[in-house]
Amino acid sequence: MAIKIALAGNPNCGKTTLFNALTGSSQFTGNWPGVTVEKKEGNLKGDKDVTVMDLPGIYSLSPYTPEEVVARNYLIHEQPDVIFNIVDGTNLERNLYLSTQLAELGIPMLIAVNMMDMVEKTGDQIRTDKLSQRFGCEVAEISALKGTGIQKAVQKAVSLAQKHTTISLTHPFSPRVEQAIEETADLLKEDVRNGQKRFFAIKLLERDEKIGTLLHRAPDVSGQIRQLEEAFDDDVESIITNERYAFISSMIDECCIRKRGKETQTVSDRIDRIVTNRWLALPVFAAVMFLVYYVSVSTIGDILTGWTNDTLFGEWIIPGVTGVLQAAGCAAWLTSLIADGIVGGVGAVLGFVPQMLVLFLFLAFLEACGYMARVAFIMDRIFRKFGLSGKSFIPMLIGSGCGVPGIMASRTIENQRDRRMTIMTTTFVPCGAKLPIIGLIAGAFFSNAGWVSWSAYFIGIAAIICSGVILKKTRLFAGDPSPFVMELPAYHLPTAGSVFRSMWERGFSFIKKAGTIILLSTIVLWFLQGFGWVDGRFTMLEPEQLHQSMLAVAGNVLAPVFAPLGWGDWKMAVAAVTGLIAKENVVATFGILFGFAETGELGEEIWSALAASMSGAAAYSFLVFNLLCAPCFAAMGAIKREMNSAKWFWFAIGYQSILAYAVSLCIYQFGAFAATGQFGVGTIAAVLIVAAFVYLLCRPYKENSMAGTSRGQVAGAQSPMRE
Repeated sequence: MAIKIALAGNPNCGKTTLFNALTGSSQFTGNWPGVTVEKKEGNLKGDKDVTVMDLPGIYSLSPYTPEEVVARNYLIHEQPDVIFNIVDGTNLERNLYLSTQLAELGIPMLIAVNMMDMVEKTGDQIRTDKLSQRFGCEVAEISALKGTGIQKAVQKAVSLAQKHTTISLTHPFSPRVEQAIEETADLLKEDVRNGQKRFFAIKLLERDEKIGTLLHRAPDVSGQIRQLEEAFDDDVESIITNERYAFISSMIDECCIRKRGKETQTVSDRIDRIVTNRWLALPVFAAVMFLVYYVSVSTIGDILTGWTNDTLFGEWIIPGVTGVLQAAGCAAWLTSLIADGIVGGVGAVLGFVPQMLVLFLFLAFLEACGYMARVAFIMDRIFRKFGLSGKSFIPMLIGSGCGVPGIMASRTIENQRDRRMTIMTTTFVPCGAKLPIIGLIAGAFFSNAGWVSWSAYFIGIAAIICSGVILKKTRLFAGDPSPFVMELPAYHLPTAGSVFRSMWERGFSFIKKAGTIILLSTIVLWFLQGFGWVDGRFTMLEPEQLHQSMLAVAGNVLAPVFAPLGWGDWKMAVAAVTGLIAKENVVATFGILFGFAETGELGEEIWSALAASMSGAAAYSFLVFNLLCAPCFAAMGAIKREMNSAKWFWFAIGYQSILAYAVSLCIYQFGAFAATGQFGVGTIAAVLIVAAFVYLLCRPYKENSMAGTSRGQVAGAQSPMRE
């Protein structure tokens, strides 16, 4: 008999790690029907009859976010055989708030206390037998990170599902509240199964508007609500919340034994005194990111990329492929297509894979150890001053790997204005696909100086902050930022397997793109640059005839548009446009146009040919334009889906492109003026742009009658974030 297990828990409780451990490679990812929330399920390793559903990370079953609505509807309608409820043992009180709601659904439930290895390390104890007794359900101890206790917990969950053992509620509220709940439950009659009547009754009392849509006829409970609010002098939602936390607090006192003594601060607390300090947090973050990009691009990553470009492709693969094809008597055009177009173009991109893997390795470690959660907290203090929420920074962190999931992560922002602004600005943070562009420009023009990659990251952050200030002063985006609540997980040393798995998943996604989108693009580019009309005849061109190619004709039409930015050469214009297909295409285009087409060699020859094509100021302008302009087609598609409006989509793409053009123009014009003293129309335009920019930053905020924030998470309101 098939068994369905639903994994439920707070964000950062270790649910994803556990899901990966339970299902391995047998996972299926998509979207929930009707909503843009990720759906993950998989078969239990070793037992295909058991399906594991990974519900979105939530703090409660109140319908404030799409994730909460999805999780609640699944549990009510789909009726899984058992709920595998993961709670963070290092933050038991906050996590058990959701557990009290899950227990009211009438579904067999197992509470898995995760991170027990960290609990034991602090000297604390959790009496799971007492916890099981007080909650009325099975409780297991696990460590998803270490892999301990998982199999035993899963066996318990499967056993509960087979026995159909419903949970026996043992957490009654105060007598007056219980009376109101019972009266409301009686009004439900046959509309709701007996096991779920308590849950529906509480939600009706809390004035949950969406719960009524799940009933044939919602009963009138205004009398019960009025009596409760008069008795407690508070709104019902706060009353129920306080009742839950009162129960949890009494249980914590009985089930948890805290280590007492002079040393009350944990290791995480001591680290946070530095990394989240009001004055030290930003310098520490800047130093960490400088180190990450310096090592990834300028030292270890540069050595590995140099070997890949110069030796692996330049001396071994490409000459070998060319020799084999020539020895086989292949036609010149076919040899050129394979060696120059496919291997040369794709090879120019793949040459930067080592840099990307080093970067992804660092980012995976920072995320897994708990530091990146602190970065979101740190940035919230800054973002809030400029009208943004710390929630906006989480999609940007995710977008450092790929812009598509970063854009999709904006779904967690309840406020529609903030969500749209986040979608518009998330891709300003350099994603993995932009790293090859950074590496190429840094190597060809700036001798791999570390400041190039580091500044590229912080230019993206500056663009986000400045955009937040400017857009928040318009009627379209005016209003207070969304409330920000998130867990700060305890610091821990991640396992090598989890870090390398994350690195490989991101890296493989890039390599797969190189074998599909980039491959097709390089073939098209090779054809366009390799053929043209000579003396009225369409023919294959020699390298010195490149300026007569179809690509050159199209590029020359576009080139004047980019001339004020310092790179009016048709090759640069073509590279910037092909980057809209996929940002890696910029490097692939250079590989074709500056590689074999001119020198017949790969590696350093591309860099020297590219370095001779424009100045340092123009090169940095080109870099910034590609960082800030409209993203690749895949990310554009994600923006279109998340905006759900053609008008808003074009507004976002237009804003990104105009901002990129304006910033790049200023960089080149001021850079050229500083280097050569050249002053002209472009310099005047740059001065006017800066003046307009300063005005937009400093002008007063617009009032908006619709300003305000969505209601925050109830659970979060009860437990403020550590600072």
